[in-house]
Order: sequence, then C-alpha cells, then structure tokens
Amino acid sequence: MSLKSEKKRNQVKSKFYYIFWAIATVSVFTGQLYVGSGYREMSRSFNRVIDVLIIEMERPKFLPVVH
Repeated sequence: MSLKSEKKRNQVKSKFYYIFWAIATVSVFTGQLYVGSGYREMSRSFNRVIDVLIIEMERPKFLPVVH
C-alpha cells in the first residue's frame, strides 16, 4: 500500500511549480514579441535604405543643360 501512496505523491505538483512555469512561459512569450517587433523595425529601416539606393540608381547621372 505504501508504494501506491508514494506513486500518487510523485504526481502531485506544488503551487510553486505552476507559478514558476506560468511566469517562465509569459517571459518567453513577451521576449519573442519584443524580438519580433525589433526585427520588424529593422526590416522597415532596411527597406527604406534600399528604396533610396534604387531611386538614386535610376536617376540619370547627368541632366542635359537647357540654354
């Protein structure tokens, strides 16, 4: 009978266990949101730089002089 109660005891989790894993899960999730938003901002900046380069490359180097 003591073996059964010991097995059952191993299945019981303390309140601290659930609090710890809830905090860990929320921390990882918010960290992923933070990294994702930073990546999105970096991507927008990179696209602006590329757009400026493309505009500069498409512009004629020498404009004809009109007299």
